[in-house]
Amino acid sequence: MSVNDTAALPAVNGGALPDGGGFPAGLPLRFSAAALLWFAAAGVTALWPDADEWERTGEFASLLVVAAGLLALAVPLTAVIRPAPRGRLASAIAGLSASVPWLIALALAVTGWEILTAKLGLLPRPFFVPPQALLEVYLDDWPRLLDCFAASLRLLVTGYAVGSVLGVVTGVAIGWSRAVGYWVHPVLRLIGPLPATAWLPIAFFAFPTSWSASVFLIALASGVPVTVLTWSGVAGVNSAYYDIARTLGASQRFLVLKVAVPAAMPHVFVGLFMGLGASFAVLVVAEMLGVKSGVGWYLQWAQGWAAYGNMYAALLVMALLCSGLVTLLFRVRDRLLAWQKGMLKW
Repeated sequence: MSVNDTAALPAVNGGALPDGGGFPAGLPLRFSAAALLWFAAAGVTALWPDADEWERTGEFASLLVVAAGLLALAVPLTAVIRPAPRGRLASAIAGLSASVPWLIALALAVTGWEILTAKLGLLPRPFFVPPQALLEVYLDDWPRLLDCFAASLRLLVTGYAVGSVLGVVTGVAIGWSRAVGYWVHPVLRLIGPLPATAWLPIAFFAFPTSWSASVFLIALASGVPVTVLTWSGVAGVNSAYYDIARTLGASQRFLVLKVAVPAAMPHVFVGLFMGLGASFAVLVVAEMLGVKSGVGWYLQWAQGWAAYGNMYAALLVMALLCSGLVTLLFRVRDRLLAWQKGMLKW
């Protein structure tokens, strides 16, 4: 094969050359399409009269223009810069490029949402509100929402940390010691299948405050899957690892802390992910029934007053909180289990 024959080879990495020769040829066009759709969403919001009066329509249209402008800035960057940049700028543009289809779909969804609610009023009020109603909540009610967000985060982190630590310790003990497994395993089989919310009456009776009862419920919900998966990981460690360590003179403490626990860490993180999801479900229920602040309490308050815009805004905050904590847990896992990095992403 001659040097000139390399021109016939297909491009890789979406059209970019392996040595960073440039961005994919269609990338500026994709960014342009996304920017135009966001500008169109802003135009629909600002120029089409509302069927009802919504206070933050102008501010929401301005926010859409800003989003469209940021996408438009990527067009000259990807069309003019040759060769393709490296480092953080390249990573940022590559990540944004991968999300362009979602950005296009989101622009269409926002436009349709705006038309069906604010412009035509086809969806019944107060159950359905336009997107500017959520912006109004964030701009007008942000002190209360921020306070509830902080309260939920504090409660969740406390309960999840307690449940995770106890779950790891209990799982290691069950997987390592037959005596501990003999006594703890039947108890785990009894309480494990039960939802943590079933313990609400007992928890609020046994604990002095609703906050401590909520911590117990979250710890229970997160601790059970962590215990089971940690136990499974420790019990499944290859016995050859122990034999080699004993040959080198390892003590029991060394076998547990330096052999069993590190080998079981992939299972432990699966349990931590499962526990985090379970703790979020319990968090909302516990805050609705017990504590006087938090996103769950805010949801109940919004439903009681038929303030569905506030309810949707709180749900969005809850989704972002959950997604952010899962992302943080993935970062921790990638750092501790570098050999598994990239096998599963969030």
